Amino acid sequence: MRRRRKKKRRGESEVTLNLAAMLDMAFQLLTFFILTFRPSPVEGDVMLRLPPPMPTVVSEKAEEAGSNEKNTSLVQGMNTLTITVLGSPNGSIHQIMFGSDTPIAGLGALDAKLRATFGDPNVAIDQVILQVGSLLSYDQLMQVIDVCTRQKLPSGDRLSKLSLVEAPQ
Repeated sequence: MRRRRKKKRRGESEVTLNLAAMLDMAFQLLTFFILTFRPSPVEGDVMLRLPPPMPTVVSEKAEEAGSNEKNTSLVQGMNTLTITVLGSPNGSIHQIMFGSDTPIAGLGALDAKLRATFGDPNVAIDQVILQVGSLLSYDQLMQVIDVCTRQKLPSGDRLSKLSLVEAPQ
């Protein structure tokens, strides 16, 4: 059987979609969302603004750091051990200083030095202050903190008095 086509009557037209208006609206919406998008800050972009160092324990018998020139031990007569961690421009650890001027090769050497220091029952350190450079990334700082908090004091307790300060430029 043959199919017959309907003839168009006068005044009737086919329905056509105007795609130009739909494309225009789609591009306007795309432009709006691109221009108003604000990504959340990355964890590595957090600026460290640390408070000034304050001792948590004050001892009457401790001598002030640097007051005795004959004291060659970094920790003898001090209640506070200062560890300075400086970062490189890419955020990694550039230099670690144990005490006032003893450079440490890396996190493994820092761990060994801290174990030796805290393993001596004659050394009485009340707290550790980490001086942190502003270029150091957060994840590298957390690795240093992990190394410090894993240490055991001669009493068998873990090191719990850890302070963070920003290192002077």
